[in-house]
Amino acid sequence: MSKVTAQVLATVNGPYRTRQSAQQLAALIADPSSAPAHNAAAFAFFSEIATDAQLAFIAEMDVDEAKVKEVARQFSEMAGYPLPLAP
Repeated sequence: MSKVTAQVLATVNGPYRTRQSAQQLAALIADPSSAPAHNAAAFAFFSEIATDAQLAFIAEMDVDEAKVKEVARQFSEMAGYPLPLAP
């Protein structure tokens, strides 16, 4: 596991006492149902992880960036403030 992935998982899992794997988180951040389901791990990724680390994680996990940006847009609208990856 890379340093970026370890950092991302620690930030996403720690406060919520969850145990998302890198693969599970990668799936959540690209899944349009994550926002309507109020998935805390996905929201934490978009709101608590630095943009450069988000992009590095997306690249490392080979996640479709367009799908991730759409999920970020949904969370941004729900939160009422801009998130870095929201178009």
